[in-house]
Amino acid sequence: MDVEVIGVFIPIILIVGIVITLIYIRKYENLERMAMIEKGITPGEVKKQRNTSIPLRFSLLLMGFGLGLFIAHFLDRALWMGEVAYFSMLFLFGGLGLGLAYVVEERKAKREKGIGD
Repeated sequence: MDVEVIGVFIPIILIVGIVITLIYIRKYENLERMAMIEKGITPGEVKKQRNTSIPLRFSLLLMGFGLGLFIAHFLDRALWMGEVAYFSMLFLFGGLGLGLAYVVEERKAKREKGIGD
């Protein structure tokens, strides 16, 4: 297969995949609502809890990446480390950001559990 043919198929397959995913999400949301109605619960009564951990994780991960790139730039300039500095600092500070997100989530869970008792 030529590269041009593959280049044409990639966006087509991507769009078809997104459309199928959206159709299935909508289908299962409707099935969930129908099951709630059958049990006598109106869908408006059920309040979904907001999950704040995903934005926290994502923001701290990106902040870790940014700090890692910043420090890697200085390591590259001072020690001529090249790509090694960039990749190592990205993974190191990205992991530290995710670790910090975990600590924040655990503290929040403990605080909510302590208040509820």
